[in-house]
Amino acid sequence: MAFASSGLTRVGGDSNGSLWMYTSADAIATVNTAGYFNSAANMLDVRDLIIVRDTNVPTTNFCTVLSNTGTVVDVSDGTAVAETDGD
Repeated sequence: MAFASSGLTRVGGDSNGSLWMYTSADAIATVNTAGYFNSAANMLDVRDLIIVRDTNVPTTNFCTVLSNTGTVVDVSDGTAVAETDGD
């Protein structure tokens, strides 16, 4: 699938960086591909943190914006959040 701006919400931040939530049915392997967030280039800054939630396979990852040329955005591969319950 493709980036959907309706899935991206700014949770907070200031001039030092922003925290974003992105919810999509896209897998993290798709979301972390360079260029996926190009449509949001005017919103995302380098080092912003994006919490990526996959609604298809329930997973959550933390990604940071590695680069933004103003037209091309690249994010990190993502750090998976362990969603286990051992009790």
